Amino acid sequence: MEIYQHDMSALFEQLGLGSSPEEIQAFVKNHRHSRDSTPIHEASFWTASQSAFLKQAIEDDADWVELVDQLDVMLRDE
Repeated sequence: MEIYQHDMSALFEQLGLGSSPEEIQAFVKNHRHSRDSTPIHEASFWTASQSAFLKQAIEDDADWVELVDQLDVMLRDE
């Protein structure tokens, strides 16, 4: 089994989003939402393919899952 080390920039690239630190920070700022029980992949701002990727990463406990979890925390208002 291969284990890949991804970073947040790679996750944003995988999602087809700008992946510079400034672009990531802007995305998080513009899409921050309240802490509720909505799963990250069901947030209204994702495209269908982005949502499917996030859902699959979580369901498969893929090597992306830790970054998806980290992004989920970043997107939730405190």
